[in-house]
Amino acid sequence: MTNETKTYLESTQSLFTKIATDNPQLEAAARVMARKIADGGLIHVIGPGGHSNIAVEEVLWRAGGLVPINSILDAGTNLIHGAKRSNYVERTVGYAKQVLDSYRVGREPGEVIIIVNAYGINPMTIDTVEEAKRRKMTSIAITTNSFADKLAPDHPSRHPSAKNLYQEADYWINCHVPYGDAVVEVEGVSQKTGPTATLCNVFTMNLLMIETIRQLSQMGIDPPVWMSANLPGGDEKNKRNEDTYASRIRHL
Repeated sequence: MTNETKTYLESTQSLFTKIATDNPQLEAAARVMARKIADGGLIHVIGPGGHSNIAVEEVLWRAGGLVPINSILDAGTNLIHGAKRSNYVERTVGYAKQVLDSYRVGREPGEVIIIVNAYGINPMTIDTVEEAKRRKMTSIAITTNSFADKLAPDHPSRHPSAKNLYQEADYWINCHVPYGDAVVEVEGVSQKTGPTATLCNVFTMNLLMIETIRQLSQMGIDPPVWMSANLPGGDEKNKRNEDTYASRIRHL
C-alpha cells in the first residue's frame, strides 16, 4: 500500500466515523421519514448540482434500499448532458421551482424532501429549500458547513441571498466533507487528489435510509425494501413493489 493510498483510506474512514457519530439530528429526521412512509407517502430526494445527483441515483431502485423514494433526476444538472453545463444550470436562480413543479412535488402540505448537496450554497440548492418552505414541506439537508462558513457572500457559486442550506433546512445531516473536498497530497503535484464528497454524500444518505427502516420496524411495520434483482427470486419480489409504485415514482 502506498502512502497516498493509506492517506485516502484513513481519511475516508475518519470521515465515515465522524458522519456516523456526529449527527444529532439523524434519528429525528429518519422519524419524520418513517411516519410519512407509514402514512403511505413518498420521500422526495434531489441533488441540486452535478455530482450531487449520484447520491440521488443511489437510492433509486437500490438493493437494500427503501422503495417509496421519488428520486428527482433533472436533466439540467445531470453530468451526462455536460459537466460545465450542469455548473451553469445549478447557478441559475429560479430553476429549482420549475423542476419541483415538473415532478409535481409539494402539492400536499407535509411532504418530505431530502436535499443533498455537499457545498450547500448554490442557487438551485437554496431555491429548492426555500421552495420547500413555501410548499409547507419538511426539508432534510445532507450537506456540510465547511464551505458555507468560509466562502465569501459574493462568491460566484453562491445564491444571491448568500444563504446556506445547513441553516435553512428543517433537519441537517452533516456529511462532513472537508473544505476543498480532496484530501491526498502527491509529491510534485500542486492540486490535492482523492475527492470525498460523493463518498460522504452516499454514506450519509444510506445511514438515513437504514435509520428510517429501523424506526419503521420499531413501529411494527415491515417496510418495502428492494431486493437485488441478481438474486434468486429478486425479480419476482421486486415486481410487486414495481407494480405498486410505478405510477408514483417517475424514474421507476
